[in-house]
Parts: sequence; structure tokens; C-alpha cells
Amino acid sequence: MPTDAIAGKISHVSPLREYPVSPDSIERPIPFVTVSSPEEAVERLAALYRQATEALGSALQAYLKDRTRPDADQLAMFRYPELRLTYRCKEDVPRTVRAYAKVQVPGTYSVTVTHPDAFRPYLLEQLRPLMNDFTLHIEVGISQQAIPYPYVVEQGDELAGSGVTAGELARVFPSTDLSAVTDGTVDGLLDWEQLDPMPLALFDAARTDFSLRRLVHYTGSDWRHVQPWILLTNYHRYVDQFVRHGLDMLQGESRFQRMIMPGNIVIERGMSAEQMQALVDTVIWHRYQMPAYHLQANDRDGVTLVNIGVGPSNAKNITDHLAVLRPHCWLMIGHCGGLRQSQSIGDYVLAHAYMRRDGILDRVLPPNIPLPALAEVQMALQEAAATVTGERGDDLKRRLRTGTVLTYDDRNWELRWAQERPLINLARAIAVDMESGTVAAQGYRLRVPYGTLLCVSDKPLHSEIKLPGAAGAFYERAVTQHLHIGIAALDLLRSQLNSLHSRKLRSFDEPPFR
Repeated sequence: MPTDAIAGKISHVSPLREYPVSPDSIERPIPFVTVSSPEEAVERLAALYRQATEALGSALQAYLKDRTRPDADQLAMFRYPELRLTYRCKEDVPRTVRAYAKVQVPGTYSVTVTHPDAFRPYLLEQLRPLMNDFTLHIEVGISQQAIPYPYVVEQGDELAGSGVTAGELARVFPSTDLSAVTDGTVDGLLDWEQLDPMPLALFDAARTDFSLRRLVHYTGSDWRHVQPWILLTNYHRYVDQFVRHGLDMLQGESRFQRMIMPGNIVIERGMSAEQMQALVDTVIWHRYQMPAYHLQANDRDGVTLVNIGVGPSNAKNITDHLAVLRPHCWLMIGHCGGLRQSQSIGDYVLAHAYMRRDGILDRVLPPNIPLPALAEVQMALQEAAATVTGERGDDLKRRLRTGTVLTYDDRNWELRWAQERPLINLARAIAVDMESGTVAAQGYRLRVPYGTLLCVSDKPLHSEIKLPGAAGAFYERAVTQHLHIGIAALDLLRSQLNSLHSRKLRSFDEPPFR
């Protein structure tokens, strides 16, 4: 994702010259324009989006200044651009093992698009193979989906002192319509045989904008800073080690150029160690529910760590929003309770299956639906563990165990031990936590490659609990190594990108875009 910080308070963009839109032309619906290349499609999407947001931002400023209401022609301009693809299947269907960027049935597909400049790499990644492998008709135009005014108000303090309430603005300008913000495509709730056009992507513009704003709220940093390789953790101690690792990378030879902290605090390569540490010390991370830290490279292929806290609700919440950025992978690294006598505190658990007792996704993804282990992710995590620990063969097997991870929504599940033991025994579960099953289920549901590597921090069934002294020694010894394994696994996966987006995550009725 792009790394520009939020600039300005109401979005300002330069006047649109390439694709002018006038009020007169709005009265007669603007025809969609055929484009001949992916680059032309994205340029036109970006131009139309700039036109719409500039018009909406200017109208908002005029209303805040002297209550000038936009007229009907102006209101008609406040709309998202739309990308359409038509496939007639006049030739043989290309045979490709690629899991995305392909059309399965003839027809017209469309999606509204927000922030095309920011999503340019993603859009080109989808359109280039599509237009290369298939005979398609691609069009770009203005949709019927209005841009809600809150999505061009960057900070929210623009209203201060104006005497205008958010409720009043909602009666004058397009506002958020939650009935139009759904996951119907993701959850397979749409009847594709009755759809015309069919969805081109999993998320439309309104759903994407909804999540982009939530990401800023929860993580404390601009959504544009989020990197395509994501680590999710449930303990702040991993954050401390990630920041330390990031500073080491910026001070040594590495591909990383900057680290973005909560509050959009930027630490750049070239700063002195004292300057870097002084900026780290200014971070007030506890202001944010799920603070995020972004280690960025100039190739936009860096790593983001999010401290999601404890519990499946948090895990679902943040992944719902991260998914609109279409990351390449997210991995859960955190602590778990070991359920086997043979495990020791500090051992690793590589989840090969998940027993979901969290209940958080049961309505849209029932727990009887299996979550497949992704071979590329599993192998990368195991190889990373071997490389970082220096252990292989039987030595690694003593430290790293694969099996089923049980995820609860009740931290005190041990109080129901007599009732839960038979089910745990039947499932052959080897570890218990509160997030991994939800993170994996969300990856499966939202088509984001996923994996889990946990570290045994206690053994509740064998009287090995986290007492203060033992816990401190464990954390000091284990967290750094565990974090480095997660980062090393992502480095390995970067070289396997084409095979990482697995066909195992795709359904029968699937949009062309991943």
C-alpha cells in the first residue's frame, strides 16, 4: 500500500482535465468509455475519482462557510467511478492454474472503485493478466453509487466551530448507508444466475471506504501505511521486539527504509540511533485499540504488525478491515496453552487444523466447514523455525509440533474442564488460544492466505501456569525468537507469491479479482 501520510483536512485534488465532467453532461448519463490497456483503465478511474472528491470537498467547504447547498447537478457528481468488464467467451477458455485474474463464465462484471491511485498496484496486478489471457471489453465510467461525505473529511475536526452537525450534513450531502455496505459477495449470499452485472471484486467502493476509516480508528495510523505482509499478535511484548527489529533493520543493511508507528510517527533510515529512540519514546500506543506498526520498503513489500489484543471479537474486527487492502498473507503469532504432557513451555505449535469454539463466525462460516492448511504457508513457517532456532530433524520436532489448535471465546474455559475434556481429546487438540481459529477462518472467508505459529506459555491442564517470575523469564527468552520466525516466514513467502494465493480459497461463484 502507498506510504503517504494523510495530508490536509478535506481532500483537495487538482482539476480534472483529461475526462471533464460538467453539470450539463450529468443531466444526460455519461456513457462508459472503452479503454485499451490496464494503465488507461486505472488512469481514467483515478481521474473520475479526483473529479468527484474535488467536487464534494468544495461543496462541503461552501456549505460550512455560508450554508450554500449543492444543487441537483452537483449532487449527481458525487459518485464513485466504476470499472466494467465484459467477456463473451468467443474463443477457447485459457487454461491457467492461477487462482485469480480469470473469468469463469461469460457476462458483464463490474465494481465501484475508491482511491484508485492508492490501489493502483493492486488494480494493475488484476487487470494485466486478465487482459492478456482473455478477450475482454473494458469500460470505465461514473457509477450510481454516491460517495458518502464522511469519506472526504480526513480528520473530523473540520466541523468544529462551524455550527454544523453531522446530522445536518447527512440531510444535505450523501451519507453512509449501511444497508449498502455488505459482505454479500464474500459470504456467497448472491445468486449469480440472477446478477447482471456480476461482481468484479469481493469489495466495492463503499465497503472498502468503510473499512479504511475503521483501520485508521483502530490502528492509530493511516491505512495507506499497511503493508501486504501482516503479523497479528495478542501480546504487546511482540510489539517491543518488532520495534527493536525495525530499528536494527533501519540502522543496518536491509531493504527497509522507514518504520511508521501509531500516531503516524515516521522513523527514517539515516536518522541517528538517538533520534530514532526519541521518536519511539513519543509513541502513545495505548490510545489505540489495536495499534499497528509498519516496517516499509521502497518496493511497498514490507511487514505490518498489529497488536490485536485478546479475543476472537478483536480478531474478526481487524481482519474484516485489513481484508479490503487485499494483503498477500496474514500470520498469527502469539501465545497459547499447551494441552499435551510432552510439551514444554517455550515450545512452538504450528496449527495444521482448527477447532473453532469461539462462535464469532458461526452464522456466515459454520464450524463444521473445514479450514484447509495452506502448504506454502506451513512449509515456510517450519523452514523459518528451523533457520532461526538452528534446530532440524528430531531436535526441531521436540520444539515444534503440528496439530489442531482449539480456539475459545471464554478465557476461563478451564472451569468447564470436565465437560470440555472429552471433546478436546476426541479432536486431538494440542494447544488452546482465543484468536487463531478466528484469524484462520477470516483468511479462508476473505480469501487471504493465513497461518498460525504459537508459543506455549503455560500448560493449564498440567499445573504449569504463568506465575509472575516464570512468566517474565519465559517472555525474555522466547518472544524475540518467535517474532523472528514469523518475519523469516514472510520473507520466504515473498518468493512464492504466484502460488501463495491458493485455489483452495476460491469458491464456485468467484469474482475475477482476488
